[in-house]
Amino acid sequence: MTESAADLLHTPLFNLHGELGGKMVPFAGYAMPVQYPMGVKKEHLHTREQAGLFDVSHMGQLLLHGAGAAAALEALVPVDIVDLPVGKQRYALFTNDAGGLRDDLMVTNFGDCLYLVVNAACKAQDIAHLEANLPGDVRLERLDERALIALQGPAAGAVMAQLAPDTQDMVFMDARRMTIAGQACFISRSGYTGEDGFEISIPAEGAEALVRELLAHEAVAPIGLGARDSLRLEAGLCLYGHDIDTTTTPVEASLLWAISKARRADGERPGGFPGADVILEQIATKAVARKRVGLVGEGRAPVREGTELFDADGKGIGRVTSGTFGPSAELPVALAYVESTHAAVDTTVYAEVRGKRLPMTVSRTPFVPQRYHRG
Repeated sequence: MTESAADLLHTPLFNLHGELGGKMVPFAGYAMPVQYPMGVKKEHLHTREQAGLFDVSHMGQLLLHGAGAAAALEALVPVDIVDLPVGKQRYALFTNDAGGLRDDLMVTNFGDCLYLVVNAACKAQDIAHLEANLPGDVRLERLDERALIALQGPAAGAVMAQLAPDTQDMVFMDARRMTIAGQACFISRSGYTGEDGFEISIPAEGAEALVRELLAHEAVAPIGLGARDSLRLEAGLCLYGHDIDTTTTPVEASLLWAISKARRADGERPGGFPGADVILEQIATKAVARKRVGLVGEGRAPVREGTELFDADGKGIGRVTSGTFGPSAELPVALAYVESTHAAVDTTVYAEVRGKRLPMTVSRTPFVPQRYHRG
């Protein structure tokens, strides 16, 4: 059923999107800009070349309070939260009892609390999952009255240095609380484009003024959901509900790097998270029937989500979960699940597009080099 405009939620920047000519579409229950007059391709390239500004206020922002917060969260994710340093952020995964992925999220240790950013479409279920599993001495706080924006691209560091000089010595996955434009902000040097950049959580009432100040810089342009998707795909980053979901395990999803050493079978705090037996067995045996891979195509025809994949003999071996023509990669790129026997780099598979079988090659990701600021 299509969501009507009247049913959609608005972010604190909704009116500004209209002023900027944003084309609004339903997304995870919100009215969000899919593109601006510049167009998706130019927005994508502008972000890679200068700096793009994204409204990601639809994401869920949460705080966990209490001395036992880190241990309580660690019991729900295959990630080292207990030893996450203060002022650092980490990618994490909520798993289910079958080893599948309930959501992926970002976790920051601010010392006196943990700050979580979860996906918009999973926000309600993640909150319910936390509330059902947190002990009585850990309190969950929803930050519904905050906006979240992302400034991404090679010019992001210079722009932020003018606005908040203390950001200059931050490196990838650093996070701080600081006052910007009179507002109490949470800032991380991170993002989901493969570029250097920052994510800024700010009280809703101060969001529009901050965004206007950022857009006043010649290097900064507003960027919609369309380019956000093509940027993250070129960076080889998963989109929840497409490339990962409750039926995919971290091992199948090629997210082994996200399972902390401390939580593995030979680690200091092995297992103890939902689905640990399944996931640790898959790590030990490397026995999974399918794997997430990157694919690059020939020519210019994009290979979209849902496209069936075949081997040279015409046997079905998998399906594309995200795909587009990469404006920076300048070739068709995709993420897909294929039978593990066809997951080796340089394997040729065939995508069925409009009745034709187009060759694609299993490729390492990212499809374009990541340029995170690591110091």
